[in-house]
Amino acid sequence: MAVAQGRDLIVGIDAGTSLIKTVAFTRNGCQLGDFALPNSYSVSAGGRVEQEMSRTWTDMVAALRGLAAVVPDLNARVSAVAVTGQGDGTWLIDDDGRPVAPALLWLDSRAAKLVETLRSSERNACLYQRTGSGLNACQQGAQLAWFKTHEPDILVRAKTAFHCKDWLYFLLTGARATDPSEATFTCGNFRKRGFDTETADLIGIGDLTRLFPDVVDGVATTHPLSAAAAAETGLPAGVPVSLGYVDVICNALGAGLYDTAPDVGCTIVGSTGMHMRLAQDADAVTLNKEATGYTMPFPVPGHYAQMQSNMAATLNIDWLLDLALDVLAADGVTRARADLIKRLDERVLQARPGEVLFHPFISDAGERGPFVAHEACAQFLGLRTRHRYWDLMRAVIEGLAFAARDCYAAMGTLPRDVRITGGAARSRALGTILGATLECNIRICSRAEAGAAGAAMIAAVATGRYPDMAACAAEWVSPHLSAPQVPDPALAMRYAKLFPVYLDARLGSVPVWKQLAALRAGGAHA
Repeated sequence: MAVAQGRDLIVGIDAGTSLIKTVAFTRNGCQLGDFALPNSYSVSAGGRVEQEMSRTWTDMVAALRGLAAVVPDLNARVSAVAVTGQGDGTWLIDDDGRPVAPALLWLDSRAAKLVETLRSSERNACLYQRTGSGLNACQQGAQLAWFKTHEPDILVRAKTAFHCKDWLYFLLTGARATDPSEATFTCGNFRKRGFDTETADLIGIGDLTRLFPDVVDGVATTHPLSAAAAAETGLPAGVPVSLGYVDVICNALGAGLYDTAPDVGCTIVGSTGMHMRLAQDADAVTLNKEATGYTMPFPVPGHYAQMQSNMAATLNIDWLLDLALDVLAADGVTRARADLIKRLDERVLQARPGEVLFHPFISDAGERGPFVAHEACAQFLGLRTRHRYWDLMRAVIEGLAFAARDCYAAMGTLPRDVRITGGAARSRALGTILGATLECNIRICSRAEAGAAGAAMIAAVATGRYPDMAACAAEWVSPHLSAPQVPDPALAMRYAKLFPVYLDARLGSVPVWKQLAALRAGGAHA
């Protein structure tokens, strides 16, 4: 699609769980400005986590208008818009395009028992072979099965099942669509890059395939911004809008997962930990015995991203920092996390490596990658009287690195080059320890808004700014990657010896976790 002369900006929208972000980029990838608003959702009994769909739209509109106030002449300069957003979940609309119920988010766990039953059945292996993704309560297929059993009247009124970004795309363009990534792990066949009726039958929702929208690849297809959406957002009617892939794929694209060189990985170190590697065709996808992780089509023909996710990454570091702050506060000393973080890298790197083992399963939800254990909990192993606070902090960061290696191993051989992004990516200690544990080069992505950038890259290719994603990545990504940090050989050798110990301890702890969970569930006097 040709771009009007004088229009030199692409707007990326990233509707996440915490924030709804809008970012303006030049057509060669320079970020000019951004605006964000907090996202709003509710949590209630029974594992319900819901979001008002209409508010999500009004918040996105407000974020676009906020961006226009930050970037001069934005509306006159926009050449394309791209939208991505939080993955999984279920956003149902009727024939007239109105929501039939609040959206279920990926955090919603009401389908957990149904998923446990399916995962323990003989159907699970067949399901995993088709989707390449481990069945989870956060996924739309499982949530639709829950609706079918518990609230079928909602499904009777529903015409289309969306995900978050699909709902926003519908209101921007009027097109009922989803992208190849979410279609595949929701209820699809990754080799076909779309929905699959046999997969739906295995989940028990074969009669609900009528709800699935068309699968649209935003790299190849755009829809024009509708007049109604233009009136609300202030953007020009008719500007091409590209449906991005799910947010984790856009984050990986913006952070450098796509590379013509083989054996590239990407780790996002935020509250949770996401570990991805690129497969250059379906035959290169590695499935695991635990039937966990995700396989998603990547916005490059024939390519796939495999992902394993730790429920908690920096949450473990935050917990140990807060423990120190609590001790100080008890003696009337007031400090903030930032005060401790200032010297964290220095203190951690001064501590002896591999003195203490730590399993970073601090989340109340347990763990989901590369194994599923709702009872999993964090633990230190190997403590002696000589160990002090910074020994524990080093163990925590080493535990995150071992968990990353555990995840990458479930997806095949270890990558030779890993790009890291997220809140903790600039930590010198983390980069040093992660590189040595994975025995690979580490490159830090300095782009602040990788998710919105990834979505905008999809629009840049779709509107003809670049002939393909390789050319786009050369301008949008490569300048934001640091020089490779080579792993320390001695440290890598020590961690290579420690990783099997970490793994044995993790496997041996399963019955302990179950017993602790049973005791906690029974109360103080159980």
